[in-house]
Amino acid sequence: MKTTLDLPDDLLIEAKATAARRRMTLRELVTRALERDLRPVPPPTAEEHFTIDEDGWPVFERKGYTGPPVTNELVNRLREQEGI
Repeated sequence: MKTTLDLPDDLLIEAKATAARRRMTLRELVTRALERDLRPVPPPTAEEHFTIDEDGWPVFERKGYTGPPVTNELVNRLREQEGI
């Protein structure tokens, strides 16, 4: 649907510059801004950030992390390497 917006000059200039830096059209920029404001994504709940291990302790999730799990042994070994 087409519509006409009457925007202050300085805001339009800033919006066009922002859209150009992001390599998107002004329409895409305005659409995303309106979607963010009108359809906000609810913040994640605490349960989405961690799980409870078999001993009842919280284990924090790191999306995309593929390294070894952080254990006391790993921390102690790193401390020794750093002379702490």
